[in-house]
Amino acid sequence: MSELSPVDIAAIAELKPEEVSNSLKSARVLVVDGSRMMRAALTRSLNELGFTHISEAGDGKAAMTMLLEQDFDLMLMSMELPILNGIEVLTAMRLSPKTSQVPVIVISGADQIEKVVQCIEAGAEDYLPKPPNPTLLRARVTTSLEKKRFRDLDRIRFAQLKAEKELVELEKEKSERLLLNILPGAIAGRLKGGEKTIANGHSVVTVMFADLVGFTAMSRKTDPADLVAILNGIFTAFDLIVEKNKVEKIKTIGDCYMLVGGLPTHRDDHAQAVVNSALEMMDALAKLNERNGTDLKMRMGMHSGPVVAGVIGKIKFTYDLWGDTVNVASRMESSGQPGRINISEQTKVLLGDHFILEERGMVECKGLGPVKTYFVNGKNP
Repeated sequence: MSELSPVDIAAIAELKPEEVSNSLKSARVLVVDGSRMMRAALTRSLNELGFTHISEAGDGKAAMTMLLEQDFDLMLMSMELPILNGIEVLTAMRLSPKTSQVPVIVISGADQIEKVVQCIEAGAEDYLPKPPNPTLLRARVTTSLEKKRFRDLDRIRFAQLKAEKELVELEKEKSERLLLNILPGAIAGRLKGGEKTIANGHSVVTVMFADLVGFTAMSRKTDPADLVAILNGIFTAFDLIVEKNKVEKIKTIGDCYMLVGGLPTHRDDHAQAVVNSALEMMDALAKLNERNGTDLKMRMGMHSGPVVAGVIGKIKFTYDLWGDTVNVASRMESSGQPGRINISEQTKVLLGDHFILEERGMVECKGLGPVKTYFVNGKNP
């Protein structure tokens, strides 16, 4: 139970009613006592202190109803009440978030010290002996309201800190999602871990370029918003296929889509995974053409070999690939045909007998000369 020192009581006793702070005078106080005369006496004393928002209840049940329906800053309650006694009211108050924070000062006779202790243990904040001394009443009420005000401020500050922390976590999560949209997960993790320069050589991967044939011509006669919506629908479908097959999208360049299998984490079946992705992209584009009323085709090319992969940029990160393998894969695309998947001899060797291949013979590729290439016509049963 909370006791004030004689010095504290004396200091508060010197306060005039008009000196009670506005925040305390505006407090809503509930007086609960089975005696109408006692309620009237307490209310009068509180009025003299400057409190004007005072309500009364004659029994414990009525008090609980008022506490649940209205907002109160303090309750003065006799321990001996009809229907629900003081202990029962305190127990019920602690079960409700709305009432559990309301401070309670119990009022007791001089011979009820054991019940006072029980009330304090049940959650009461302080007590007053009957009949309440005006000076002690002022001290206990003022102290309880001040303590509640500080607790309320603490709760508000805690809620603010929690909200700020949640906002920071949300922004962090957004940043991480954005980073994962730009970079492979393993690479994003290394950047977050503090690595400044990320560059790795990979002995063999499969790189694919896919170019939309007919898109440039369509752009001349299509509304810009519709054009972007169509392209976004196509590349979104491709992104889902890439994620499903666990290969990595590297970037889009205009209406060209670039992906790779076998990095940043090595996998032995990278060539098969890339070809599976290409076949699924062909099917997805056919369905989107039917839905959009378009007649777009993909020219796809792929090649397998060593690359260097790394992150460049400081403000806008880019994960990219370099090496002859990338250049050859690009030539496989440009020397292919609309609606076909064109692959190099090196990729063909890695595919084994999992796919139906059509030999094209030697095909002239810009900057490379004659190169032996194959079309992928589907999967073997």
